[in-house]
Amino acid sequence: MLSSFNVEKGMSIYLAKLAYLPRRTKIIVMMLADLALLPLALWSSIALRLGTFNPYVFDYWWLFLIVPICTVPFFIRLGLYRSVIRFLDIEIIKTVFYGVTLSTLTLVAVLLMTRAVTFPRSSILIYWVISSGYIAFSRYFARGVLRSIERKQKRRQKVAIYGAGRAGLQTALALMSGPEYSPVLFFDDNPEMHGALVAGIRVHDPALALEIMDRVDCYQLLLALPSASRVRKKEIINKFEGQSIQLKTIPGLGELVTGTVMIDDIREVGVEDLLGRDPVPPFQDLITSCITNKSVLVTGAGGSIGSELCRQILLNNPTKIILYERSEYALYKIEQELKRTFIGSETEIVHVLGDIQDQAYLESILAQYQVETVYHAAAYKHVPLVERNIVSSVQNNVFGTLKVALASKQQKVKTCVLISTDKAVRPTNVMGATKRLAELLLQAMANEKSSTLYCMVRFGNVLGSSGSVVPLFKDQIKIGGPITVTHPSVTRYFMTITEASQLVIQAGAMGVGGDVFVLDMGESVKIYDLAKKMIELSGLEVYDKVTGKGDIAIEFTGLRAGEKLYEELLIGNNVSKTNHPRIMRAQEDYISWPELEAYLARLNTYCVHGDSIAIYSLLQEIVKEFKSPSYEALPSVKSTTDH
Repeated sequence: MLSSFNVEKGMSIYLAKLAYLPRRTKIIVMMLADLALLPLALWSSIALRLGTFNPYVFDYWWLFLIVPICTVPFFIRLGLYRSVIRFLDIEIIKTVFYGVTLSTLTLVAVLLMTRAVTFPRSSILIYWVISSGYIAFSRYFARGVLRSIERKQKRRQKVAIYGAGRAGLQTALALMSGPEYSPVLFFDDNPEMHGALVAGIRVHDPALALEIMDRVDCYQLLLALPSASRVRKKEIINKFEGQSIQLKTIPGLGELVTGTVMIDDIREVGVEDLLGRDPVPPFQDLITSCITNKSVLVTGAGGSIGSELCRQILLNNPTKIILYERSEYALYKIEQELKRTFIGSETEIVHVLGDIQDQAYLESILAQYQVETVYHAAAYKHVPLVERNIVSSVQNNVFGTLKVALASKQQKVKTCVLISTDKAVRPTNVMGATKRLAELLLQAMANEKSSTLYCMVRFGNVLGSSGSVVPLFKDQIKIGGPITVTHPSVTRYFMTITEASQLVIQAGAMGVGGDVFVLDMGESVKIYDLAKKMIELSGLEVYDKVTGKGDIAIEFTGLRAGEKLYEELLIGNNVSKTNHPRIMRAQEDYISWPELEAYLARLNTYCVHGDSIAIYSLLQEIVKEFKSPSYEALPSVKSTTDH
């Protein structure tokens, strides 16, 4: 017993050493193997033809030298030895077929030239079949040995795949060739597939998934359903919630088609999969209206919304896109990304370091590049930070917007679109109040005589934006928790950043002047439920203080200054539909430009003197809906955080 164990151990060590030989050495080994296998195939074919294991072949001994010597150069020319054994695919069969066919034709030519009349002619066909099998089998045998060594050296994680279609098959094959995962189960909704083998893996009924996965100690499930709707994905996700199963998914069909990601790019189930709402395909005429063959400028181009706007704009072939950004690092980052992503694009990409409060410089850029469309995404948006930095926030969110609007008017920009927020509706914080004032500003300017068309687009939270709860929760889960939620009842609207950006562009194209467009955000999401689902979909459990069981705790920290329990999108009920099912037009009260101009003059004076209390009081006077608890956090006279 001990000696057999030592022999097995010694063999494993020998194979491991063979697996890690230099590539050139491996190629030589494969050539030597072929030089031995081809004569063996010829001997086997004659033996089968004559029906004896001792065929009389000595009259043709020279053929056993000519066949391999002539065939190996064919294999070299066809690239058989360039293939990496560990990652062999079905293409190797084609290469072997061509190589062996040329070898067989060479054998026929030699026999005809030498007039070897006693050589059994039917053995030639047998040789073609056997040599194909020997050469192909040797490659797959070597691949199996190498993968076996990898599996023994690094324990791979078991994973089940939901979806046994083309995407599931490609995913399984990709995982098999890698060191991280070992696919062990398939599940599919099609009853006809149950019991079938796909890539050597049995397909099971999803109704039995939990029982079967527990039996084989598999606690990861990969959704290989790239073309499935979000509604269907949500149904599947809900089924596995709270079952200590870690769910992952391959990319959506759109990402696969555009080539952004590959079929084996696995990611964790995202919040977009939990929303259960499919995006409406963009209306191409609206998308191109303000972009195609036009010069476009985006303020705040390095921010979450601004950068995604840039990506969507570049997909629709503007003549120029000007990325206007105050942060050097953010501008550098988006510049490098766009250069990588849009290689070969005919659009001129211009990167400008500039502040939206510098109207003269902004005007010079608009004039220099003859800008026709402006998307104004630059703003301070983090509620607690804005609450403690009122002066700089008003200067940026209000007066920055004013400078953009005035510069657009002076340079006769055709369309100026403001990116607004649901926090501007009945605001309870300074950030929301400044964004509502920015809306009022554009509404007032739209009613003045101007060749520039002003409109604004209002929506809620976007997934993955800076400061969003989603990346925060992911980071908290990675470090073992706890997840911090402000209040058990707090809810928010969510939308993917791509869909939001596409809708912004489409809404801007529908504006007639002073429009307040509101995006349909679907159903609001309870943040506590979101945190709970993210924990469970990571294969973990929510910590229960009573029983002491679980992995990640959820702690409530209390609402921060100015935060709401529930977000709103409309100030009143005066809303009308547009041609787009996800875009509504709100009819809201506004302030005339002369009246607003007087307010702005007072507001500017308070900003110059750094008087936060006066600014706060004036914001409540201008934005009638601005209601907030007593502002105890403010210093008694002037802000000390804005200097």
